[in-house]
Amino acid sequence: MTEQAGTRNERKAHTRAALLDGTLALAADRGFAALSLREIARSAGIVPTAFYRHFASLDDLGATLVDEGVTALRLALREVRRKPDAHLADTVRFVFEQVGAKRALFGFLIRERHGGPAALRQEIAREMQLIVREIVADLSRLRALDTWSTTELEIAADLLVTTVTDGIAAYVAATPREEAAVVERTVMQMRLIALGIGGWVPKPAD
Repeated sequence: MTEQAGTRNERKAHTRAALLDGTLALAADRGFAALSLREIARSAGIVPTAFYRHFASLDDLGATLVDEGVTALRLALREVRRKPDAHLADTVRFVFEQVGAKRALFGFLIRERHGGPAALRQEIAREMQLIVREIVADLSRLRALDTWSTTELEIAADLLVTTVTDGIAAYVAATPREEAAVVERTVMQMRLIALGIGGWVPKPAD
């Protein structure tokens, strides 16, 4: 790659990142559905026609942000996935450290999950279900849970994901003074879930 091509690619990557960051900032105030292509382009310092060098449409841009948000959530949850144990508190706190580092992205995902355009809501719902399935697969590998039914594993996985995402929603909406309380409340909730998992007696198969 020539130096000129490298510089051109770097500029393109910088502009693409600026479009994503600008969208996150604008959507935090009014939601993604209320945004126009023109104002998103302006936030990145480009003319509207240049937008299409980076994204096919606003829906494409929104889907990209969903993908990045879900990927960040999946990575944050990875530490929780096989640890209903004594290290759970540290693991949950680690998740919130990741949220704090990408607050705008997680905020976008949480808000658009319920209040965004139908296409975004459906995409987020599909991705969240995939995360639940991943956790079901992880739980099924735990020797202590090898007598659980698929339904019981799905309920436990859904409870873990719901609790963490609800905690994230509270965290991104919290003031700095409230953040620590949100984290500790989520830690307590996850500990209670872990105790429930450890004490659950599966229903005998018919």
